[in-house]
Amino acid sequence: MKLICTQENLKKAIYNCERAVAKRNTLPILNNILFETKKGGLKLSATNLEIGVSSQIGAKIEEEGRITVPARLISGLSNNLLNGENIALESDGDILKIENKTNKTSIKGISAGDFPLIPSRKGAHLLELEVADFKKATTNVLMAVAINEARQELTGVNISLKTDELLFAATDSFRLAEYKIKLKEDSINKELYLPFIEKHENIIIPASTLMEFNRMVTDEDNFKVKIAIEEGQIFFEMNNIELVSRLIEGKYPQYEYIMPKEYKTRIVGERKIFQQALKTAGLFSLGGSNEITLKIDAETKNVFVHASSAETGENSAELKFDITGPSQEIVFNVKYLLDGINIISTDQVAIFANSEATPVAIREIDEKSGEVLGNFIYIAMPIKN
Repeated sequence: MKLICTQENLKKAIYNCERAVAKRNTLPILNNILFETKKGGLKLSATNLEIGVSSQIGAKIEEEGRITVPARLISGLSNNLLNGENIALESDGDILKIENKTNKTSIKGISAGDFPLIPSRKGAHLLELEVADFKKATTNVLMAVAINEARQELTGVNISLKTDELLFAATDSFRLAEYKIKLKEDSINKELYLPFIEKHENIIIPASTLMEFNRMVTDEDNFKVKIAIEEGQIFFEMNNIELVSRLIEGKYPQYEYIMPKEYKTRIVGERKIFQQALKTAGLFSLGGSNEITLKIDAETKNVFVHASSAETGENSAELKFDITGPSQEIVFNVKYLLDGINIISTDQVAIFANSEATPVAIREIDEKSGEVLGNFIYIAMPIKN
C-alpha cells in the first residue's frame, strides 16, 4: 500500500474509528485500525465485535494494499502532526511508514488477514432521515437508559416503527423519556419499510452504539443518514462513514401504560430558574436517595423546592410559576428530575402532576404560542413516602 492524503482527513477518519476499538480483549488485532485502499481512496475500519465503524477519505493511491496498526498509537501521532500538510503512507510487510515534511515514523502493525470481517448490508435502505433529527431524538432519551445490565433490553433505546412516525424511548424504571420523529414521504423506502414493520413493531439499539453515532456528527451537520436493518443488525451510512451494530434481542416493556393520559395540576415557568433551584437543593438533599420536596401551592401560585439533611442543613426556594389545578406535594430524587429539566431546549418548561405517588411529566413549551410541544416527554417517578 502506498498513498498520499491530508493530515486533516486522516485525523478525522481515525477519530471516527478509534472509539470502536475494543478496550479490553484477548485478541490483539481488535486494538488495531485497518487501513486499506478502497474505490480510489483510503478506508479505515475498527470493530470490537459489537459495533463496527468505517470511514473513507480521498487519497492519491500509488499502490493498493491493506495493513492494521494500533489505534492508540496512530491516533496520538495524527493529533501531533501539523494541520494542512500532506502525509505519505506506505506499508512494508507489517510496518506502516508515515512521512510528512518534518517527520518520519514507522509503526509495527499486524497482518490485515487477521482482521475480523465487519458485516455489510446486503439490501437497500429502509429509512433516510435528517441527521440532526436523529441525533436530537437519541440525545433526548439516552440519559434515561439503564446502566445495570440485569435487564439487557433496558440498556438500549427502543424505536417503535410506525407508518408515519418513529417513537424513540428509554427507561431505567425510575424515569422514562420519549421523543417522536414525524416521517416524511421521502424518508421511507415504502417497498421495504412497510412490509418490514408488519413483522417488526420495534427495534432496540444499544445505547453505546447511539453514543458513538452522536459523537461522529455535530449539531450543524445537515446531511442525511441512511438506515438499513438486516439479520439482527442495524446499518448507518452518512457522509462517507458507515456504522454497523448488533440489535438487542428481547421484549421492551410496554411503557405506555405508566404514562398518565390526563393530569390534574400543571405548572409553567422559566426553565433556568427551576433548573437553578433544583441544583441548589441537590447540594442539601438527603443521603443516597437525593430527596427533595416539590410543593405546588395553588392558592398563592408559588412553587417551593426544599431539601434538608442533618449533615448539611437545609435549602428552600420559592418560585413564581403559573399554576393550574389543585395543590401538590411530591418527593423526588433530584437527579432524575434535574436530568429531565436539563434536556429541555425551550426557555419555558411545563410540569404535570396528579399525586404524590404517580408519575410526573416534563414537557417543552412553544415560545410563541405558549402551547405544550408534543414531540418530547420526560416522565419521572416520585419517591413514595
